[in-house]
Amino acid sequence: MAKRARLIYNPTSGREEMRRRLPDVLQRLEGYGFETSTHATVGSGDATLAAAEAARRGFDIVIAAGGDGTINEVVSGLAEAEHRPPLGILPLGTTNDLARALGIPRSWDAAIDIIAEGHERKVDIGRLNKRYFINIAGGGSLTELTYEVPSKMKTMLGQLAYYMKGLEKLPRLRPIEMTVRSKEVELHEEMMLFLVANTSSVGGFERLAPDAKIDDGLMDVYLLRKCTLPDFIRLVSLIVRGETVSDPLVVNFQTSRLTIESKDYVQLNLDGEFGGTLPCEITVLPSHLGLFVDPLGKASYHLSKPGQPGSTGVGFGASGGAGGVGGGVTMSGVIARHE
Repeated sequence: MAKRARLIYNPTSGREEMRRRLPDVLQRLEGYGFETSTHATVGSGDATLAAAEAARRGFDIVIAAGGDGTINEVVSGLAEAEHRPPLGILPLGTTNDLARALGIPRSWDAAIDIIAEGHERKVDIGRLNKRYFINIAGGGSLTELTYEVPSKMKTMLGQLAYYMKGLEKLPRLRPIEMTVRSKEVELHEEMMLFLVANTSSVGGFERLAPDAKIDDGLMDVYLLRKCTLPDFIRLVSLIVRGETVSDPLVVNFQTSRLTIESKDYVQLNLDGEFGGTLPCEITVLPSHLGLFVDPLGKASYHLSKPGQPGSTGVGFGASGGAGGVGGGVTMSGVIARHE
C-alpha cells in the first residue's frame, strides 16, 4: 500500500533550489511509492500550521524541505500532535545544522533515499517556554546573527553572509548579567552568551558541542563568561579549527531542565530563528519525535550525489532488500531508473 507523504517546503531556502527541483523531487518520491502532496510556505509560522494539519489529517510521513528554520517550524507543528508522523528532512538551507549532526546528505536525491529506507530514530526535542527546538537554543551576543541576516543576502552569499554580519557586530559585544539554575549548576554572573545544544553541530561548526547526543534525554549547556574581545576571538578561532574548547571562560554541563533569567533585554534563538526573550525555562521531551536516518550510520552530509564514495544510493540495494517503505521496489533499482 502506498504511503501518504506531505512535503512542506520553503521555496526561498538554499538559493531557491527546491523551487527548481520540485518536479524531480516528486518524481523520485513517486518512484519509491509515496503519494505526495505539497505545501509551499508563504511566511513565518506557516510551516508550523501546515505540519499540525498534516498530523491531524493522518499523513504517514511529513517531509521538511528547507533550512533549520523550516525544520524548526515543522517540528513545532508536530510536537503537540496526538499522532506524530515520522519526519524526513531535505536539507536545503544555509547551515543545515541538524542534517550535519545526523549525517543526512546535503544532496536532495540522496536525502530522499534515506527517507525511503524507512529507518526511524526516536529523538529528543527541547521546549523553551511555549516554543520548541530540535537542535539549538541560545541567547546573548552574536546569537541573533542567524535571524538578522536578510534572506536575500543568504540566498546570494550563503554561509558568507553570517560571517559578514558577525564582523559587523563584533565591536558591539557586551556582557549580560544572567542567572542560570539547574539541579547541576547555579550561577549568577556576567556572560557573553549561552547555548543549549541537542546535537553536536551549531552554526555550521560540527564540533562545537562534541558530546551532545540527540537521543540521550539531556541538553548540553555552554556558558561563555565575560571576556575581552581578544579572548572571544581566540575561542572562536579554536572552534573554527574544529578543536574542542576547554577553557576557564567556558562553563559546560548536561541537564534535562534549566531556567535562565536576566534583568536585561535578551533575545533568544531557536534553531536559527527568533525565539522570544528572557526569562525562559528549558526542558527536554525525550524520544518525542521519529526522524528518518541512515540505518548503518554511514550517510554523509557532504555527499554530493548518489554513486559517489560514501553514498547511500546504490549501497542500499544490498542492505535494504525490498526497498524499505517503498513497497516491493529495490533501492538500487529506483536509483538506476532516475539517474
